[in-house]
Amino acid sequence: MPVFLDDDPPILICADLQVEYLTPGRRHLIRDGDAATARCLELLTLWRNNLQPVMHLKRIAQAAWFNPASRLTDWIEEAKPRPGEMTFEHPLPSAYSSSRFVDYMSNIRNVRCILIGFSLDETILATAIDGFHRSHRYQVIGDAVACRQAGTGDAAAYKHAVVNVLGNFATIYSSAELIRTSGAVAV
Repeated sequence: MPVFLDDDPPILICADLQVEYLTPGRRHLIRDGDAATARCLELLTLWRNNLQPVMHLKRIAQAAWFNPASRLTDWIEEAKPRPGEMTFEHPLPSAYSSSRFVDYMSNIRNVRCILIGFSLDETILATAIDGFHRSHRYQVIGDAVACRQAGTGDAAAYKHAVVNVLGNFATIYSSAELIRTSGAVAV
């Protein structure tokens, strides 16, 4: 179990946990989304039980394939934001395309952002890169992120390649490294 050498509070950032990504026949379907969804919900429950801060990102793109009025953009039922949890809608892949998100992040100091969720190859990657260039510290939980299958290639190989690139801008951990067996967050 790694020991984190800082006392900075962790904020769990749930990226794009929306129905769209789990609906069969949709362009952005995540084929093996059950495992990532279960891990995201496990971490979200842990954060909520420990009264740690939670932030939710929701993609509201204006592209032709994305209909913001559709129910497909709704949160996954179990991951809906609760009162007191922050929500940010972002029109472009990066959460930093939300001016509210930029304002919030520029006003907090000494925080670790733990990224989980969907849209690994868009929202998570773009947000981590933008955050890196703003000297914000991101950690990505490799077994709690998922992305659509690009093209006809192997989805697991694609995810592995994206996570490898992401490692240049964020620290990659597994959920086991983040959680102690007692259920406490490793800090």
